Amino acid sequence: MKRIYHLSTCTTNQRMLKELKPGKDIEMIDIKEKNIDAEMLDWLKEKIGSYEALFSKKALKYRSLGLDKMNLTEEDYRRYMLEEYTFLKRPFIIMDDRVLVGNTKRTLEDARGILR
Repeated sequence: MKRIYHLSTCTTNQRMLKELKPGKDIEMIDIKEKNIDAEMLDWLKEKIGSYEALFSKKALKYRSLGLDKMNLTEEDYRRYMLEEYTFLKRPFIIMDDRVLVGNTKRTLEDARGILR
């Protein structure tokens, strides 16, 4: 599987994708148009280790819904990500069995290595 889940309206995602220049063999999925499904989210959780690691606490709705004041469980993180794409940390870069999540400098460097 070669896939990148991203948000096309996010300037950080746009910048990363411009730098990475993914090939035509990589399926590009805009999470705003097609949110991640439960099966893929569960697969990513198995690869990364937790739903919390896939959850974006930078999302505006995180604070506006008061989630920052709650003790969320793994099931809560899963439910919110399936309900609303904004809670997904992005991008998710999947290259066969390797998964990279987020937009840190380290993630970008690692992505350059696996996309070559």
